[in-house]
Amino acid sequence: MDVITYPLDQEHLHLFNQFDRKFSVSSKVALDMSNGKLTWAVTPVERYEKEIPIDEVDPADFVNSEDKVVFLAEADGNLAGQVKLISWWNGYAYIDDLIVNPQFRGHGVGKALMEAAIQWSREKRFPGIMLETQDDNVAACKLYEACGFILGGFDRYTLKNFKPDETALFWYLLF
Repeated sequence: MDVITYPLDQEHLHLFNQFDRKFSVSSKVALDMSNGKLTWAVTPVERYEKEIPIDEVDPADFVNSEDKVVFLAEADGNLAGQVKLISWWNGYAYIDDLIVNPQFRGHGVGKALMEAAIQWSREKRFPGIMLETQDDNVAACKLYEACGFILGGFDRYTLKNFKPDETALFWYLLF
């Protein structure tokens, strides 16, 4: 599958957030802290469906910006995914959103978007990239680890008010 990525521009604003955000959950991340090192393994759970909500933002704010960007991905000429990055309060680039349409998951689209995000972050001279995902998004965790990210922390209470059974996981790629 031929995957290309490109930054969001005026011509492609209508493509922003045009993605299916649903996925099936059949496993979760199980955390362990031993000898000061946070590790994780995958544990099966009863299957359920989940949908990641869309943040309402103006996509035009990301066009030609110095401190934030959206990259779109096309696979074989079809819209396949997007990644949204912003400059975070702690000086890191922050992946605020990564989404791949279901028919393109597992075909390198997420990896291509992560590579675009990493390249942009290096060019902007960020010291690294961070992001947050949930313990029930195992496919995302595997992608981040495959791209060189390390699991740096977790918070069992960040999502408690909305999703009481989910734990926030914080991933980092340091340059």
